Amino acid sequence: MSTLTVPPNLSSPRQDAIDLYKAFKGFGCDSSTVVKILAHRDATQRNLIQHEYRAMYHEELTTRLSKELGGDLKKAMMLWILDPANRDATIVRQALTGDVIDLRAATEVLCSRTPSMIQTIKQAYLARFGAYLEHDIQNLATGDHQKLLLSYTGVIRFEGPQFDPSMVATDAKALYKAGEKKLGTDEKVFIHIFSERSSAHLAAIASTYHDAYGSSLEKAVKSETSGLFEFGLLTILRCAENPAKYFAKLLRKSMKGLGTNDTMLIRVVVSRTEIDMQYIKAEYQKKYKKALSAAIHSETSGHYRAFLLALVGPN
Repeated sequence: MSTLTVPPNLSSPRQDAIDLYKAFKGFGCDSSTVVKILAHRDATQRNLIQHEYRAMYHEELTTRLSKELGGDLKKAMMLWILDPANRDATIVRQALTGDVIDLRAATEVLCSRTPSMIQTIKQAYLARFGAYLEHDIQNLATGDHQKLLLSYTGVIRFEGPQFDPSMVATDAKALYKAGEKKLGTDEKVFIHIFSERSSAHLAAIASTYHDAYGSSLEKAVKSETSGLFEFGLLTILRCAENPAKYFAKLLRKSMKGLGTNDTMLIRVVVSRTEIDMQYIKAEYQKKYKKALSAAIHSETSGHYRAFLLALVGPN
């Protein structure tokens, strides 16, 4: 459930474009106006604003935003202005080909998205960057981690809540034999089941596995695998069971300890606002006994703080 709030008396995309242009004029950018407008427009409205801005001022709005904004506000706004598919494609592209390669971030995004989302990400990736996502994965990832990502992004899985209990039991047994019961691990079985089963099916496997073998499937993954391969499997499993809880933990991790991981904080807030941020907020409050907005308020400042809080919404 989205936390994006859109004004009841919404101005036209043309008027928004005019107001943004005014905010850019003069000495210094009126960042508060930029945040006030763009933080309260959905993907369709943001696209229309960009179209109007281009038509009137013969310049891309993204180009002007990049020039006028700075720091973490700029990072967050440059992702927010995009539609969800292009945003995820951009995050993954930057993680795979940027100055600092971040395979963990790319894995987090790809292994937490639904099959239909992944298909639109792949299309956006090719259209936006002229490259195939699979090729970049092959060039950067290695071993079982590479095989998992290629399989997970290549298979079109069922997204409904239905599953076959007998097949669930068979898969749970196969994972047990491939992992805890076996000397060494049959990674192919883990890749096959984790990348080809629906989220509902995989969540049912986890429950059946615990009932049948007295230990959790998550613990089995942790003991039988390692590194980015382990991280990918755990991301898939945790998002199958409770995606809101998974992202609440990521947000906690981004703000825990000395300093804030703003890249992670931005990635989660911006990409989940229009999807399930209400549920993430509830999980965050439940687990950490603190409102997400309060945590963000204490870890950020200025217009950057105002922007993130506008996306997350009130307590």
